[in-house]
Amino acid sequence: MTQASSPQSWHSTTILAVRKPGRVVIIGDGQVSMGNTVMKGNARKVRRLGEGGNIIAGFAGATADAFTLFERLELKLERFPGQLQRAAVELAKDWRTDKYLQKLEALLIVADKHTTLVLTGMGDVLEPEYDVVAIGSGGNYALSAARAIFDYEEDAEVLGRKAMEVAAEICVYTNNNFVVESLDV
Repeated sequence: MTQASSPQSWHSTTILAVRKPGRVVIIGDGQVSMGNTVMKGNARKVRRLGEGGNIIAGFAGATADAFTLFERLELKLERFPGQLQRAAVELAKDWRTDKYLQKLEALLIVADKHTTLVLTGMGDVLEPEYDVVAIGSGGNYALSAARAIFDYEEDAEVLGRKAMEVAAEICVYTNNNFVVESLDV
C-alpha cells in the first residue's frame, strides 16, 4: 500500500510565509485529509505565539505533534524572550535528542519582525534564502507561484493568497479555506 492510500497516512496542509518590506505573512489552508477522504476543511494551522502574539507560526504534519511543538516553542520563548532564533535552536536541540520528541511528525514555519525560520524534526533550523518559504503537501506549488510573482506584487498578503490559490488548484490535499496571520515589520 502506498503512503497516500494508507488509512493511517494523514495529508494536510500548505503553509506559506511571505516577507515583504513592512509586513510578514504566514498563510495556511484548512484541509485535513486521511487517505482520499477530507476529514475537515476548516482546520486552523496558523496561529500567533509568544507574549503579545509577536510571533506567527504555521505547521504541516500531525496536528497533535504540531501542538506539542508549539507548546514547547512557547516555553523556549518564555525562557528567551525576544530571541526567536535562540528559542528555535533550543527547541530543535530538544527535538533531536529527546526520545519522545523524536517521534513527532511535523514541520513548523515561524516568523517574527526580523526572522523567518523553518524547524524540522531532524533538528534543522533553516533561515530561507529567499523571502518566501513553504511546507506541506502543496508547499512546492505555493512556493513556486510566490517566487514567480514576488517581484510583481508588493502586498505580502495578496501575494500569499494568490500563491495559495495556485496550490489549492493543484494539490488535492490543500483547500482554499485560508487562515492568515501577519506582523508589521
